[in-house]
Amino acid sequence: MAIFIEVITTLLTLAGLAYLLLVLWGTRDFAHYWRRKSVDAGFAPDVTILKPVKGVDQRMYAGLVSHCRQEYAGRFEIVFGVSSLDDPAVGEIERLQAEFPGCAIRLVECRERLGTSGKVSNLVQMLREAQYEYVVINDSDIRVSAQYLTRVMQCFSDAKVGMVTAPYIGRTAEGGAVWSRLEALGISTDFLPGVLTARRLEGGIHFGLGSTLATSKSVLAKAGGLESLTEYLADDYEMGARIAGAGYRVELSNEVVETTVPEYHFGGFKDHQLRWARSTRDSRKLGYLGLGITYAVPWAVMTCVASGLALWSFSLLSVVLLARVAVALSVGVGVLGDEQVLRDLWLLPLRDFFGLGFWMWSFAGDTVVWRGELFALRDGRITPVHPVGS
Repeated sequence: MAIFIEVITTLLTLAGLAYLLLVLWGTRDFAHYWRRKSVDAGFAPDVTILKPVKGVDQRMYAGLVSHCRQEYAGRFEIVFGVSSLDDPAVGEIERLQAEFPGCAIRLVECRERLGTSGKVSNLVQMLREAQYEYVVINDSDIRVSAQYLTRVMQCFSDAKVGMVTAPYIGRTAEGGAVWSRLEALGISTDFLPGVLTARRLEGGIHFGLGSTLATSKSVLAKAGGLESLTEYLADDYEMGARIAGAGYRVELSNEVVETTVPEYHFGGFKDHQLRWARSTRDSRKLGYLGLGITYAVPWAVMTCVASGLALWSFSLLSVVLLARVAVALSVGVGVLGDEQVLRDLWLLPLRDFFGLGFWMWSFAGDTVVWRGELFALRDGRITPVHPVGS
């Protein structure tokens, strides 16, 4: 039995090592693609930014300001949506309007509840108010560079592109909680490497990332519209998948944006990780089954234990650690420019053990916690169960 376990963990370690090499290949391909790619620098269509907001967090306003400071050749407007004018975010929008009187900023009260997802329900109503054909959807905490719109919208100079999405990093507070740092580290060194690998193996990506969902009203309509997404948890994934299914290309931009990682206790970290894991499980069923082999470091450690600390197992662990660090640095630092990866590199093995643990745990249930409520998840759709703690 011991030999059997040793063989299994060794094979899983080798499979994980092969995956890490694929990540490096995918990363190189992405970097070369954008070095070679030529875009029409003068293509700057008018665009509406749609930002659904709910509540206020510490860094939200800085993200909103970054959207007002765009150095963009075309016209753009920002449409914010709230479910109620009593939402605390309304005060921040009014503050933004006062600070940037020359920026076209509008606030829409979304009174209808069109489905389980309040966010998508609001987006449906906000889209009706959009003045321009092109729209960019992103979350309220997203922070962007002044060239964000320019670089994202230039991709549409290719008529085959139906959606542009963007990689992102998770920004934590300096000296923040270890759970927040683990999540941010996972975004830059686990999640985004997986995206780049899928892009290389599948000949492009066929899904969207919530950090940026840029498209046009006409393409969105051909893909079934936002109304069809009001019951989905991973609406960003579904939107990109449906646009790709309608025959358009989904382009992964090289423009990196930032999201804010909250200050977590373990409970919040666990709920968020399980929500991500189970939504991915339902969205990419076959690919998710294979995700377990990607955690090469935990498998290599288990191989050391299963082999009785044999010398060869430590040699294998050394090679795996070298490859894992190479992935973290090439993607996290090289592609994303996330200096937090260097700060938290020592947490990488712990992050991978948690990743493997949450992957296993994700198969043990079908519920997720989202905005303080418990939902049942089935085939990507969510239905409310009851408020957490009730």
